[in-house]
Amino acid sequence: MNSTFSTSITVPATNQIAQHFSVSRTESILPLTLYTLGLAIGPVFIAPFSEVFGRKYIYAGTSTLLLAFLGGSAAAQTFSALLVCRFLAGLFGSAGIAVGAGTIADIWGLGGGAGASLLFILGPFLGPTLGPLAGAYVLADRGGDWRWTQYVLIILGAPLWVATLSMKETSKAWILRKESGDHQNITFSRIAALAKGAVMRPTKMLFTEIIVSSLAVYSAFAYAMIFSYFASSSYILQRLYKFNLEEVGLSFISVIIGYFLAVILFAFFDAKFRMPAIRAGTATPELRLYAWEAHEGGNWAAFVAAGIPFGIGAFSLFLSIITYMVDFYGVKAAASALAANGIIRYILGAVFPLFTIQMYENLGVHWAGSLFAFFSLPLLPIPWLLLRYGPALRNRSKFVS
Repeated sequence: MNSTFSTSITVPATNQIAQHFSVSRTESILPLTLYTLGLAIGPVFIAPFSEVFGRKYIYAGTSTLLLAFLGGSAAAQTFSALLVCRFLAGLFGSAGIAVGAGTIADIWGLGGGAGASLLFILGPFLGPTLGPLAGAYVLADRGGDWRWTQYVLIILGAPLWVATLSMKETSKAWILRKESGDHQNITFSRIAALAKGAVMRPTKMLFTEIIVSSLAVYSAFAYAMIFSYFASSSYILQRLYKFNLEEVGLSFISVIIGYFLAVILFAFFDAKFRMPAIRAGTATPELRLYAWEAHEGGNWAAFVAAGIPFGIGAFSLFLSIITYMVDFYGVKAAASALAANGIIRYILGAVFPLFTIQMYENLGVHWAGSLFAFFSLPLLPIPWLLLRYGPALRNRSKFVS
């Protein structure tokens, strides 16, 4: 969660960053954008390296580089230096996203570690939601010094870095290779082959599997809406309701409540529909598909409370998509499908905040919010189409195990 927490902690500091480096408001959002792009790209390269060098060395090495580039971000004297350091921090900070699921499977086995898996899935949502809240209070406590948003990340990351140095290797494949001495036979061609497979397989699935491409766009739009929600809520609550930064950050707690309610509702639907079907031998991946909707109110209390159904909708959609693709493709192919999903998700999450505020300024609060709703309309049929045609698509897929 720490790596995704780092994405949005700079959001409350955009005015200070713009003022310090004499850049526009849109440019001041680029530290968030570049970090998030790093999260999108990093797993593609880090995941195959973990298969060659093991989990421990990947965690330790990337954690070291993450802290180094966070330090570079805090000390940056030019805006370009800040952007480069933030991008590289995101790149190396993505190791937890790239290797985390594999580590959980190493320790608990496939199908085990439900609690750890839930925390791992919550991370990409809880982190960005807590970031603006923490950033607002850090700025208030440190006299508006934006550099402290980076110092806090170093302080939080240092104990995790120490933990990676003392952790044991969890990859059973690496342990067996080490015991046999095969771990010394690492060649460039072997690494290149793994890297090529890590890039080509998700890319091929993205362009040839309608399940992967449609759900990638669907979940990416929902994830991008979270980042846009941070930007638009900050704009609306400060301009219309005179909230300060701390109050804006606190308003995001409603979204977090929505996340946890989504977990409860997901468990309920799983017990109500999925488990009886498994016992009856009639379970299909399509039982994973259900969605929610939300709307905004007319006063600040209703507006803030709207974050609850928003959080429920975004996270229940994400949970459904992850479990659906694992059920649909099986664990091995699902890893590539989820990698493709993650790339699109983080790219849209990086781009959407760049134009959100301009939309609200130029179109007004109501029309800008409605425009996002209009964008979502073409996506609404996706789960219903998968319910109808999912079995046929599964029979035709070359990746189903």
